[in-house]
Amino acid sequence: MHEIHTLAFLSFLSLTFLFSLPLSSSSSPSAAPDALALLSFKALADKDNKLHFPLKNAYSHCQWPGVRCSVGRVVRLVFEGLPLRGTFAPNTLSRLDQLRVLSLQNNSLSGTIPNLSGLYNLKSLFLDHNVFSGIFPPSIFSLHRILTIDLSYNNLTGPIPVQLASLSRLYYLRLDSNRFNGTVPPLNQSYLKIFNVSFNNLSGAVPATILLSSFGASAFSGNPGLCGAIVHNQCRSELSFFSSTIAPAPPPTLPQNGLLQGLVLPPTSAPKKHKRAAVIILGFVAGILLLIGLFVVLSLLIKKLQRWKISARAMPAAAFSAASSHADDNASAASVVMSEVNVSKKMQGLQVGKSGSLVFCAGEPQVYTLEQLMRASAEMLGRGTIATTYKAVLDNQLIVSVKRLDASKAGAMSKEAFDRHMEAVGNLRHPNLVPLRAFFQAKEERLLIYDYEPNGSLFSLIHGSRSTRAKPLHWTSCLKIAEDVAQGLAYIHQASRLVHSNLKSSNILLGVEFEACIADYCLLALAESSSLDNADSGYRAPEIRKSNQPATPKSDVYSFGVLLLELLTGRPPLHQPFLVAADLTSWVRSVREEEESEDDRLAMLIDIGTACIQSSPEQRPSMWQVLKMIQVVKETEMGDNEMNSTELC
Repeated sequence: MHEIHTLAFLSFLSLTFLFSLPLSSSSSPSAAPDALALLSFKALADKDNKLHFPLKNAYSHCQWPGVRCSVGRVVRLVFEGLPLRGTFAPNTLSRLDQLRVLSLQNNSLSGTIPNLSGLYNLKSLFLDHNVFSGIFPPSIFSLHRILTIDLSYNNLTGPIPVQLASLSRLYYLRLDSNRFNGTVPPLNQSYLKIFNVSFNNLSGAVPATILLSSFGASAFSGNPGLCGAIVHNQCRSELSFFSSTIAPAPPPTLPQNGLLQGLVLPPTSAPKKHKRAAVIILGFVAGILLLIGLFVVLSLLIKKLQRWKISARAMPAAAFSAASSHADDNASAASVVMSEVNVSKKMQGLQVGKSGSLVFCAGEPQVYTLEQLMRASAEMLGRGTIATTYKAVLDNQLIVSVKRLDASKAGAMSKEAFDRHMEAVGNLRHPNLVPLRAFFQAKEERLLIYDYEPNGSLFSLIHGSRSTRAKPLHWTSCLKIAEDVAQGLAYIHQASRLVHSNLKSSNILLGVEFEACIADYCLLALAESSSLDNADSGYRAPEIRKSNQPATPKSDVYSFGVLLLELLTGRPPLHQPFLVAADLTSWVRSVREEEESEDDRLAMLIDIGTACIQSSPEQRPSMWQVLKMIQVVKETEMGDNEMNSTELC
């Protein structure tokens, strides 16, 4: 009751105060309701007075901390980690009908989530890391422009509604670490890229939709009641037919008098004759089948011996065989043929177990064999820090990318440790990662098989050929690539304890739709640090550049910051001014030819890059925070475009 009185009194006082002020030429008539909505929210959410909203400047609410406006209307609210220790009252922030981004994460807000249907322009909702209770807010289903929903780390209960499948534009959905129960809804939106319902009380079979299958078991972990192929836990209803314990019904018992429903049975001697004839026929057929089988086996053996003889005379060079390790580097750039003879020599005594065949990752179908891979035509694409990469075209026209690890640099890890590490890497599945499909090791030979990305690297896109003048990419391209890379890198850090450790523009590949896909992730862990060169030291964080310290998530963040500034300037990082420039913003603008309308968003991205390349790891944001900052820039871009379109109309 006291809280209701407080809200009513504050609302009355604020309203009286607001309407006592004259409207300036720069103020919007709708600005007063926005300011009042903020004050109403503060009344019940901010028990410790963490939000400083000076009433004497009520019309300048756009200058209040955490508030961002466009044309006098609130479009973005970020009240994070204050912590607010109250409730999110209804009919407060829900009156901000121009709001695009609402983030109240990392507070101590409790109670239920109010009706949000008034926020019909909302695109990003971050209410994670609070103590909200109650069910999933059904009002969210009326927000048809929503792209991002994060309700993780709360105390929400009840089922996850199937209506989530109707949000066709949904890009990001995190409901993990709550107390949701029931089943997983059959989501299959084409735009959904981030999804997590782990650590709830969910049960039943996970729907095997194309979308849900793409996230892997980690998105559903911590729900012991879930089953199905995606979580690698067989459902009871999926048990094999042959495991049934139901016994067949016994044959009916015949009457003792030899009569069955008025029919007289034939004499007992007749069945014996039929049985003897059947045995003779079956024996004859079996003999014929045996002769045919022997003939087929002999024919196959003769053909196999003839092929071995031909291969032994030809003896072509194998792209991935041990014999090619001393070949001329220049000659390896041409197309080569992988020899089955060399494979058979290398595989002697290694046909059993993982060391003798391809190991397919994350339940991948075995669509080709090691022998087929070795027979493929191959073209060398380039040499990296610890591996040489080939494009291989198999007999069935499937194209894959194969990395042959340099034994002198990547041979330090034991066979068992290599298996464990590559299985962990192979379990990573994200639209912005080039997936590891399979791997192989035998003696000192280690191969990694990835998808082939057809459109080259980000390095080539940014810098072009040496004969062309480097020119920064268009603003929208920079923003999309930055978000793609941040998505993939944040996923690596969130989904595993792994780090990329070698992020650079040449390790970002462009997919079929020119999406940015991270390659060569988590591979430097295979190599001795002393065996690595300093060719790409411009991307490496100071704490690992001249020491034997292992890479960390914060050193990945540093590399991302360098990559982001490389995107914005079109300049490679080594010995470039952006690492030492006193006025980084002015220097970046000097190398771009952007319109003035892009200056605010450019400054925001420069600030993100600057935060990432701080010399102290503790001062750098996490990759998840970097991703959210980039998404804020994206929301600002989309919001401005929509407002400009409205003004034109």
